[in-house]
Amino acid sequence: MRGGAQKQGRMEADLNVQLTRTVAAVLWLSLFVGCSSLPSRYVRQAETGVTLTSLTESPESYQGKTVILGGVVVDQKQEGERLWLHLKNRPLDKDYRPHRPTVNAGPEAGHYWIVVPNVSALPHHWKHWTRVTVVARVMDPKSIEPTSEPVLTLLFMRGWTMGQAQQGSAWEESVDANYLLSVPEGLHGE
Repeated sequence: MRGGAQKQGRMEADLNVQLTRTVAAVLWLSLFVGCSSLPSRYVRQAETGVTLTSLTESPESYQGKTVILGGVVVDQKQEGERLWLHLKNRPLDKDYRPHRPTVNAGPEAGHYWIVVPNVSALPHHWKHWTRVTVVARVMDPKSIEPTSEPVLTLLFMRGWTMGQAQQGSAWEESVDANYLLSVPEGLHGE
């Protein structure tokens, strides 16, 4: 009888170890899956390794392609329902969260424009976002007045407020951006 109790005790211990490992694996997986601040469909569809420098140096090679950039909104211009956001570039970490650059000079410290097709669809508190991650489609440089700054059409935007530890709120494009190509008056007269 004593041998049977020892065997049962070892089985229970093995079961507890397996259960502990399973729970740990599930928790680790949920942490890993939840750490990205962007929906996976955008990560899959975006060009990898695109930087502001590469967009500025070769905009025609990215025309119509989806890219992911980080930034801080420094200016805005409204044109009817369309909103033009001028962003100062911010590098993204592995989770697509924008951060201050280590060096605040050079081509990566530049700016770019984002066209929001429908401003009324943005969350009412978007102006309180201190930094954003944008998923956007690169516009044809020939359809826009000549500019040294890339112009993109917004598909998705995730924003954070100051001191916010978790991901903030988001906005997603619901209008076909292919039909929204125009430059606001005075874009280049600044």
